[in-house]
This record gives sequence, C-alpha cells and structure tokens, in this order.
Amino acid sequence: MSMRIISSLCLAALAAGCTVNPYTGNQQASKAATYGAGAAVACALVGSIESSKWARNAALGCGLAGAGVGAYMDVQEAKLRQQLEGTGVRVSREGDNIRLIMPGNITFATNSHTLRSEFYPVLNSVAEVVTKYPDTTLRVSGHTDNTGGRALNQELSERRAGSVADYLVTRQVDRSRMLVEGRGFEEPIADNSSEAGRAQNRRVELHILPRT
Repeated sequence: MSMRIISSLCLAALAAGCTVNPYTGNQQASKAATYGAGAAVACALVGSIESSKWARNAALGCGLAGAGVGAYMDVQEAKLRQQLEGTGVRVSREGDNIRLIMPGNITFATNSHTLRSEFYPVLNSVAEVVTKYPDTTLRVSGHTDNTGGRALNQELSERRAGSVADYLVTRQVDRSRMLVEGRGFEEPIADNSSEAGRAQNRRVELHILPRT
C-alpha cells in the first residue's frame, strides 16, 4: 500500500472530522486527535495492519508529527488493553506514555524474584505488542512495600525488575530498548500502613515511552 493512498485516507478522515475511536467503536475524542487531528488515528489503523514501520509512517504521512506519535501510542494502548483484559495488569495512559502496573501477588511468590509460571502468558502478550512497535523505549521498574530494611527492599526490587526484563528478552524484546531499575519502597502508590496498601505497592511497572 503506497504512502499516497495512506495520505489520502488521512486527509479524508480529517475532512470528515471523524471522532469515532476505530479500536473500540465508541464515539469519543481519541488521544491522537488532541495532538492535532483525528486523521492520524485512521492512518495508524491502516499502518497497524502491516508492520510497525508502516504504523509509524502511516501516521507521520499525514504531515502531523505530534499527531503521529499520539496515534502510534494509541494503537499500542488499544492492543495492550485488549490483550491484558482480565489478567490483573492495569494499563494506564499518561500523555504519550503507557504504563503497565503488574501487581506482585500475580507476578512473584512472597520475598521471591522468580516469576510465577502462570504469569508467563501475560508477559507473552506484552512482548507480542512491544515487539511489533519498536519505536519505543521501555522502563522496567521494581517496587516494594516498606516492610523490612531499605537495602533488602532495594535489592528485591532490582531483582524483580530484572526478572521481568530477562523474560521479555526470551520473547524477542531487544534488551537495548530497556532501562531496568529497582525503586525499593521510594515510590508507593498506596498507604503502607495497611496490608491492602502494601499489596498495591509490591509491583513491577513497565513504562512504554515513544522514542524522541
């Protein structure tokens, strides 16, 4: 499919002012539209049928670089939400960045950095998406609750982040795309004074960031 055809589709979508999300079918303003035009969504949809390079070029073919980045990330967000529905992994969109929050209770046994085998299919789904869209960098960060010493939690968070990254490598995700880090208990997302809060803080996060 030529870039001329793709660009024509983009212009047609722009002229129509379409605000239908092509991935969910819902009437809504897509995130790509906030960067300049809903046409970029149509371009990304055309590109997503082919390779990741097509997805990127289809969006950028509209001549709207900002909208292209938004659309490129829109496609990945939609695919990740579809793949990870019901797995316990939370998908969050923050501007152009996608954040996957993987709770510790489904990823690791207590005080262990060995991945649960039942979590492999979930990471397989993540790898399937991020390998198709390589124009992103990945930040894998491990987090703990505040039970125990700082040094122990720092080491555990590093090992858990490393385990997730190592597994993704076995699924053909390029390690050079990844920054792997342990954050210990420095960045809680819930109150550590309760067990429910501590359970939320024990997690690994994968941030998917567009290359700039």
